[in-house]
Amino acid sequence: MASMTWKETFKSYLDKRLLWVFMLGCSSGFPWVLIGSSMSGWLTDAGLTRSAIGYFGSVFAVYAINFLWAPLVDRVKLPFLHPLLGQRRSWIFFCQAIILVCTFYIAGLNPTHNLILMSAIALAISTASATQDIAIDAFRIDSFPKSNNSKLPQASAMSVIGWWTGYSLPGYFAFANADALGWNNIYYGMTGVIGLLMVFTLLAREPVTNRDELQHQAEQRHNKVIKSKITAWLSVTLIEPFLDFFRRNGVQVAITLLLFVFLFKIGEAFLGRMSIVFYKEVGFSNEQIGDYSKLIGWGATMLFTFVGSMFNVRFGIVKGLMIGGVAMASSNLMFAWLASVGPNEHLFLATILVDNFTTAFSTVAFVSFLTVLTGQAFSATQYALLASLGNFGRTTLASFSGELVDHLNNWPLFFVITALMVIPSLIMLYSLRHYFNDLLEKAKYKP
Repeated sequence: MASMTWKETFKSYLDKRLLWVFMLGCSSGFPWVLIGSSMSGWLTDAGLTRSAIGYFGSVFAVYAINFLWAPLVDRVKLPFLHPLLGQRRSWIFFCQAIILVCTFYIAGLNPTHNLILMSAIALAISTASATQDIAIDAFRIDSFPKSNNSKLPQASAMSVIGWWTGYSLPGYFAFANADALGWNNIYYGMTGVIGLLMVFTLLAREPVTNRDELQHQAEQRHNKVIKSKITAWLSVTLIEPFLDFFRRNGVQVAITLLLFVFLFKIGEAFLGRMSIVFYKEVGFSNEQIGDYSKLIGWGATMLFTFVGSMFNVRFGIVKGLMIGGVAMASSNLMFAWLASVGPNEHLFLATILVDNFTTAFSTVAFVSFLTVLTGQAFSATQYALLASLGNFGRTTLASFSGELVDHLNNWPLFFVITALMVIPSLIMLYSLRHYFNDLLEKAKYKP
């Protein structure tokens, strides 16, 4: 990849398949508005405590365990939808329909009186969203396999840009109009966004792969050992994807890779869960949060993701991860500065720009890194396993972020701690750098 000129690097983004990756990335990011930032704003305005808001975020825990049912997304063909849309799009469309119904229902509730019911519906949304993510990630991997590794950063960038577009733009409109329209009406409006995303899914083109042939070969191997066809199917579906991952990488390297994936984003997760609460407590209004955190943050993420992906195309994914990890941790210190100064709009803008630059830069490399570790036969399952570990910090552990803030009672110290959380993962990445570069080289000659 380093042999490409900057002109060739730029032209590599003109692949039409990247448009579908972007559109589906929007679908992946939008549910985080529904039960993430906008929900935090709604619950804060309703008078709930920081701890309660933090615990409400535990509905995201399903993102950390979605690998458990990811084999079904790889192997089960949905009735009626599969013949029309194909394996990946049929699962995406099915999950979007569930999210649409749940969002419409939750829009009519009051968090003060219906918190338990809202939590249950939010859990349904997060489960459908986590399942949708399995299919969307597999769609991207099937469209750009690792044998074509010069396109991995571009596909990752379009996925990230799409995710942040689906997250930030609706989030901006939500916060900008929440005071005037009320959160219930905001959520009714969001059902229309989901309908638009479903149209995107219908427009996308199903990628062509040899996945069925590879899975059939795996079934033949298992049939030699297991005589029952049903048991062999279950064995291939539930066990083979995980065996394949450890077989290809070796147990020791595989465990180190999994630990790295788990730890890399944990500091960012703790910060992200409490960011809206922090903005409000430090003195910023819903409109300011919408303008700076959502609208400007979205534009900055679009730009910086593109720049970060070009860097990864030219100089490699490992370097991108190392630089991105260090920068991501350093940017958390900007929040500590903002906490000490107070509601200064210029510092708020600078903090948002730095945070979005470092997050976008590191995320492109991180998504590309996970893609290289997957095999084509079970791309949905193996990527879900890796992504779920990365999401575990963002979802389950970050639910305790409110407790940590309450215990410390010191926002600057909280942000310093989140900055230090990335150090162990960078040490692991450095120890794996030669193995990963060799793996990427081999992928050029092997599907």
